Amino acid sequence: MTIGSYQLDSNIIMAPMSGCTDLPFRLIAREEGASLCFFEMIDCNSLTHNSERTIKSMLQTNAQDRPIAAQLVGADPGAMVEGAKMLLGQISVPFIDINAACPVNKVVKKKAGAYLMQKPSILSKIIKKLSEAIKLPVTVKLRIGFEKYDKEALIKLVKKCEAAGAAAIFIHGRTAAQLYQSAVNYGAIKVVKQSVGIPVFGSGNVMSAELAKKMIDLTGCDGIMVARGGLGNPFIYKEIEHFFKTGKLLPDVGFETRKAVLKRHLKYINEYSRIRNKVGLMRKVAIWYLKKFHGAAHWRDQVNRTDKYEDMIRLVEAVG
Repeated sequence: MTIGSYQLDSNIIMAPMSGCTDLPFRLIAREEGASLCFFEMIDCNSLTHNSERTIKSMLQTNAQDRPIAAQLVGADPGAMVEGAKMLLGQISVPFIDINAACPVNKVVKKKAGAYLMQKPSILSKIIKKLSEAIKLPVTVKLRIGFEKYDKEALIKLVKKCEAAGAAAIFIHGRTAAQLYQSAVNYGAIKVVKQSVGIPVFGSGNVMSAELAKKMIDLTGCDGIMVARGGLGNPFIYKEIEHFFKTGKLLPDVGFETRKAVLKRHLKYINEYSRIRNKVGLMRKVAIWYLKKFHGAAHWRDQVNRTDKYEDMIRLVEAVG
């Protein structure tokens, strides 16, 4: 499958997630089977204002961290183009995604993210100007609606995105108002797939290989975008690939493997992370993994009392 001129190795893609898909997260996911990954969502204004955090932390990568794509969020076509050019001055990516799906209040208040679904003319202008300016494929991440799902409005929107030059659509099967709480509307994703001639990737509640297969079967979409299903579960990419190819589920990786991968993830945070509160990030990551462990509530409490990397490792080793 291709996105524009870019040939994908897999149709299973890691979603960009703010505060989650940093370099340590991506390296662990790749070691456990992920292929194409994304940086965290990047505010185009942080790039144009030469934000040190954006350039040094959010664009942090290394030779093992390939292939890597970028997603920009913003409201102004000119600022998005300028931000994309600054990004490409720092790092080479196969394509750039436009975020028109983020439902978070602080993003929507800036008339960015999911807000753009209410302004199809602005969104299509961003796609068109970006496609013309950077000479790379430009994709767009959408939800099925802002406040509610309107089939005809969604069809018009995705057709407008395609006409403006979008090379693929990533579609989350909930409205912005639903956040992550309601059931995924597979029918709406199917409508998107049937309305355009470009690749469509389904997103939302892909928490297992079975749910990934359900997404494909019920929508006819070309690929899957894994988001929260990968938190504390980097094995999901390999599990989905195996299930798609064989129709059989891989056995659970087991308790000791989960512990070993968590320790490695914490090690990468300690080595690579450039944020000030590394221990805070370690706690968050450890809690993701520990949800799968017996006595998770107890271990979560212990993690939140730990304030050193070495103590965190000892705690994980003690989990039993």
